[in-house]
Amino acid sequence: MPIIYKICPALLWQEAEKTSSFTGAPVDTQDGYIHFSTAKQVRETAGKHFAGQKDLLLIAIDGDSLGDALRYEPSRGGDLFPHLYAPLPLSAIRWVKPLPLGGDGQHIFPDLSR
Repeated sequence: MPIIYKICPALLWQEAEKTSSFTGAPVDTQDGYIHFSTAKQVRETAGKHFAGQKDLLLIAIDGDSLGDALRYEPSRGGDLFPHLYAPLPLSAIRWVKPLPLGGDGQHIFPDLSR
């Protein structure tokens, strides 16, 4: 079961939990799919797209449970990134953890090996 990750502002995720549906952040809506990262990509994603942002969550998702709506497509440097062409079912969520900023301004990631 490949785990993929979504970095999400806490307020946006709270709305998803209230409605039991996550259709993505504004950038996802604009691009027509929900952006995810693999474990190898997520730290670079945080640095590139979320630098210095507080109140973020890291969401682990069971990629296998998303079916054919999940596609791995070339993005940054030709690397294949997971993109979901459907709303994210909350049943696919494995865990949600805070993604705090450290004293150096970098995000502190939980152990992704579990």
